[in-house]
Amino acid sequence: QTHAHRPIIGLGYQAVVFIEDAIQYRSINHRVDTNSLRLYRWYYSRLWQWGLGLTIAVVLMLAFIERPSSFSYTSDPRFRPPPWEPPCGLTEGIEIVCLIIFAIDLTTKSYLIGWDEFRKCKWLIVYILAVSASVIDWTLTLSMYCDQNLRVRRLIRPFFLLQNSSLMKKTLKCIKRTLPEIASVILLLALHLCLFTMIGMLLFAKGEVCSVPPCWLYFVFVFLTVMIPAYSLNRGYSIFFILFSGFGTYFLMNLLTAIIYNQFRGYLLMSVQASILRRRLGVRAAFEVMSCQGRIFFVFLLQHPPKPEYNSPLLLKLQLVFSHYYVMIVGNAVALANVMCICTILVLDSEKSIAERDDYYMEVINCFFILYYLMEMSLKILAFGWRGYLSYRNNIFDGLLTFCLLVLQITIFATYRLPFPKWNPASRGLMSLWEMVRLVNMLIVVRFLRIIPDIKLMALVASTLVDLVKNLRAFAGILVVSDTMTLFFSLSVMSNSSMENITINFTMECGSYEQLGYWPNNFDDFASSLVLLYNIMVVNNWQVFMDAYTRYTTEWSKVYFVSWWLTSSVMWVNLFVALILEVCINLCWPDLYLLEQIQEPTEEELVTQLHQHPHLHLS
Repeated sequence: QTHAHRPIIGLGYQAVVFIEDAIQYRSINHRVDTNSLRLYRWYYSRLWQWGLGLTIAVVLMLAFIERPSSFSYTSDPRFRPPPWEPPCGLTEGIEIVCLIIFAIDLTTKSYLIGWDEFRKCKWLIVYILAVSASVIDWTLTLSMYCDQNLRVRRLIRPFFLLQNSSLMKKTLKCIKRTLPEIASVILLLALHLCLFTMIGMLLFAKGEVCSVPPCWLYFVFVFLTVMIPAYSLNRGYSIFFILFSGFGTYFLMNLLTAIIYNQFRGYLLMSVQASILRRRLGVRAAFEVMSCQGRIFFVFLLQHPPKPEYNSPLLLKLQLVFSHYYVMIVGNAVALANVMCICTILVLDSEKSIAERDDYYMEVINCFFILYYLMEMSLKILAFGWRGYLSYRNNIFDGLLTFCLLVLQITIFATYRLPFPKWNPASRGLMSLWEMVRLVNMLIVVRFLRIIPDIKLMALVASTLVDLVKNLRAFAGILVVSDTMTLFFSLSVMSNSSMENITINFTMECGSYEQLGYWPNNFDDFASSLVLLYNIMVVNNWQVFMDAYTRYTTEWSKVYFVSWWLTSSVMWVNLFVALILEVCINLCWPDLYLLEQIQEPTEEELVTQLHQHPHLHLS
């Protein structure tokens, strides 16, 4: 009897997995025997996926600990103490554990999809090469007693983040499709720069600004640096610079944005189309499998747990009152009153020093409101029950912050006793009274965000922002991959160009790296390199960094800094704008732009793909 039921159980298990694949938009081209399905469900379980994500985060965070270490309170070489350096083998031990986990992940994924599917998947083949190259480089590091300047595996680490996300792969494919058009505009931009460089060399006399071609290429990027001195000599020179900036900044840059957006218009549509095909295919496969045994499907609707039943009339009355919608409105009004009180006291104390401030009134007000929050939370739990209370996200947010406020308030009483007028005790423990009161106030202000879901227009904007963040996660991952590889390259190339040797004898030329005090912006470690590249991307006078590194290293520094500026400020920013426009249009007007363009897969397409399944054989 048990043997006779095994095929039925296997088919039911297959249907469950296919439904899960449809819900998660996963491919159904995997092994379908019972043992493989158990392994498949374990692989896509929350535990393993969270563990794999944590492993990727750890292997990327190793850059902050590895030599040169970022463990110092400042990156300024004038004040920076010798940073803590990890002993040889510490980070290498953590890294080999991560590589073993990646090897297990690779082996499991390859086994589940089978040899035929594995040969078609280029990502898994590159995954093998990445893990193998990392292990080889790790072995070389240990054989050289951690005295290896160039670590190739650092450049490979961002790949582990990239291959683990299907959305990042789709985004990368779309960016790859856009590159030819971007390259054509970049070529036009380069032609524009070279043309105006030659005109400038012919127009300006030698010595007025600069006459050497590399110098002119440098000055066309730092527009104001060269325009103001030339304009002071002859106002007619401004025509040249107006034409240069007008054609380059306002025409070519906007043309680049338009081309990138035009290429990305179908980005979300292609992603949704592929996801719908996978979902329809998974559901159809589940029904095809279950139809072999004539199984019946039961549908369970997700709903909030039922309210607890009380026999006491008083408890029933309290349950009726505190489960009403108006209780939420009163709670929001009380939270607003609390924030207004905090703002009033902060304005009154703005001109006083910390020693002159009296925290008595602030503490008494906070105690009153925290007691109200605690009472509100307790009565809501009484009205809805534990499960019902936790079934609302707003209640989870509210309850967690109320619990933190209660713990902080008890800590204040235990450390500094009950408040009284002119209450200003000496600092005890890790935090002073003023710091603890500030922390309480910040939590109260954060708790005030509970009003967002209750205001319809605000909730709509907030939900749109949340959806926008979800859709832009893949692009953010691509940025992390690209920027991390650039940072590792920077550390490898610029690691010998520390500014520490020039902090004593230097000239204070106006507007220079030294005069502006940009010493913390350097390539001495991973964290300071990250901040430096970010500053180049967003700060207008990024040429100051380029000029300093050109003077203290080589002329090739200009190529590096200009390349990074073009990649980050020109290419990535335009891609980001195009993605935001695409996502916002499809979120705000889905009926007009997205839904009418989606094509449902036909019956023949679904049946054909099911019969092409490498492991599933339907009669």
